[in-house]
Amino acid sequence: MHMLAILTRLAWRNLWRNHRRTLIMLLAITLGTWAMIFMTALMRGMVSQMVSDGISALPGHVQAHHPDYRDDPSIANLIGVSDTELYERFSTAGFRQWATRVRVPAVITSEYDSRGVTLIGVDPEREDGMTFVDYDAVEGRFLESSDDKGVVIGRKLATTLNTELGKRIVLMSQDPDNEIADRGFRVVGLFTANVMSFEEQYVFAGKTTTQDMLHIDDQVSELVVLGDNYRDVEALYNKTLELIDDGAEVKRWTEIDRFLGTMLGVMDGFVLVWIIVIFLALSFGLVNTLVMAVFERVREIGLMLALGMRPMNILGQIILESLLLLAIGLALGSALAWATVEPIKEGVDISYVGEGMDMWGMSSTLVPELLLSDVVLANVVVLILGFFASLSPAWRAANYEPIEAITKV
Repeated sequence: MHMLAILTRLAWRNLWRNHRRTLIMLLAITLGTWAMIFMTALMRGMVSQMVSDGISALPGHVQAHHPDYRDDPSIANLIGVSDTELYERFSTAGFRQWATRVRVPAVITSEYDSRGVTLIGVDPEREDGMTFVDYDAVEGRFLESSDDKGVVIGRKLATTLNTELGKRIVLMSQDPDNEIADRGFRVVGLFTANVMSFEEQYVFAGKTTTQDMLHIDDQVSELVVLGDNYRDVEALYNKTLELIDDGAEVKRWTEIDRFLGTMLGVMDGFVLVWIIVIFLALSFGLVNTLVMAVFERVREIGLMLALGMRPMNILGQIILESLLLLAIGLALGSALAWATVEPIKEGVDISYVGEGMDMWGMSSTLVPELLLSDVVLANVVVLILGFFASLSPAWRAANYEPIEAITKV
């Protein structure tokens, strides 16, 4: 420990012999660390927002459908268990939130235009907080019960159909006998969504009202279950599978939306790759700094070797110089990254590229997500890589012959 303290003092002294070179290298490490952590926070936020928006549109972490529903989401493929029976099974299961829905393709028609949409029959009490619709932000009102006779549509769809609150529209779909099922509804609410395409795609009606319109009695298309953590849904999945157990297909959200599931996995790998790429750029400057420091001190190193300092101590001193330089730069870069993320932690408006974000299923607000694990990973990986990068100049210094080093011009 005594020798380590001596080597640390020597490394610190040697580090500041050339202030200009050290400060330039520190600036490079600080900016590189800031770029690593700040860009990782933005990417984390982007992926988390995509996952959250995707789950809110699915919604739920686990879903159950008829085995053929995902290939053919028609009224013919309903869950084989009645809605009443599902309620009895799941109401005492202790899930954070769950709901059953009627979800079918439909056509909505106003007096001016028609559009293909997804009609979702919901129980508004059970759905509150599960979907992308904020009840309090709905213009007009959201549905009040499962037998509500009104309909809630997106603002963009209302503009497309040239309709508004209080106007009547007609919804058409197909019943189990392949007959046209239609019904007139009055628009009671207009919702706004983070992802613009949701405003054109989804139409909400009462679940009982939708069942009556489609002549499907007490049956539903899907059951959705929401947990506490979208990264860990195995317990949720197993319990849902155990409770439904009647030929229904139970899927995790990562299986239903493979794009989002893959993005989540890729993001974890991206963080490590991004850190290594940034360090590779920094390593050239780091190695050059150490090589120049060693070259300038050849006689001094030869004298220390001649006086009895062991080559391993010379090796340790050069490595300590590298680690001290990296540690200071990492600390400054991490602090700068936090100071940069903090003012925008509520989100950055990127609506000027909103249409492009919408294609990726993202909202027009990007909320950075700065995780302590990412900061620790960046610091640890850079220190480890810095250790290996400094081995070459340190090994060179430790292997000088004392007489040759002292007499070297």
